[in-house]
Amino acid sequence: MWTEKYRPRTLDEIVNQEEIVSRLKSFVKTKNVPHCIFAGPPGTGKTTAALCLAHDLYGENYREYIMELNASDERGINVVRETVKTFARTKPMGEVTFKILILDEADNMTEDAQQALRRTMERYSETARFILIANYSGKIIEPIQSRCAPFRFTYLPREEVIERIRYICERENVKILDDGIEAILEISEGDLRKTVNILQTAASLGKPIDDDVVYSVVGRANPYDVREMMLMALNGDFIAARSKLKELTQKYGLSGIDIIRQIHNEVFKLNVPDKWKVKLADIAGEVDYRLIQGATDEVQLSAMLAKLVEAGYEIKRGL
Repeated sequence: MWTEKYRPRTLDEIVNQEEIVSRLKSFVKTKNVPHCIFAGPPGTGKTTAALCLAHDLYGENYREYIMELNASDERGINVVRETVKTFARTKPMGEVTFKILILDEADNMTEDAQQALRRTMERYSETARFILIANYSGKIIEPIQSRCAPFRFTYLPREEVIERIRYICERENVKILDDGIEAILEISEGDLRKTVNILQTAASLGKPIDDDVVYSVVGRANPYDVREMMLMALNGDFIAARSKLKELTQKYGLSGIDIIRQIHNEVFKLNVPDKWKVKLADIAGEVDYRLIQGATDEVQLSAMLAKLVEAGYEIKRGL
């Protein structure tokens, strides 16, 4: 996996998280780490930062001093009482007097498990330090939050993501076009892990990566095609717009929910008055709700196109 191959190994390799890296380096320098909460959106380097901290703290054999539990593991109250407690109570050999336990997606732990974890954190703080990783730190109970140093991770800026894409493509001898990079950025929405996974999937086809390749491997319609369908409807050609809709569903194999969400994204790029963008976004939200409740895809999407036709008439009349 490219996500593992190009993952930073040390704190010095982490980019655009200067404040966080500076604080973590101070822990390494003093060889003392408090309990921590790493919070932020997915794909921003939370788990990587925890592993880099462990690497810089313990050296190349850092895996002997840490335990990772993630979403694929059972993390109920019994695991906290048995597995976690067994790991936490033993003191490691060496200069650093504690081990590190990394709990990924800790916000998915039950409240009972979190309460048991709180007691374990108190009792074994001399021999083990805990790094809790969460997308939503508010789901971590207050007693645990008050015992931890908080770290807030943010998405990488667009320029850094583009630089990483080009770096990987150069190392892997993959040709990527500018429109391919733009397509990956739009789909990944700032999640660097998702960015690299999409890039690897697109590269597996063995041809230059452009926007068509990217959209085909992720199962999404090209935004240009979606926008063309919407403009047909706004210009009053309902039959042509509906034919384009059928073409999209057959070509890309998309569900109604996938298409309506792409329509929602394109609403804000249309050259229509702002008040109509508000109305169209509201219509898209209503159709999305009906689809989630089990309504028929074809009927609801046709109704959406009909609303666009009506909107086009009223826009032309200046209403």
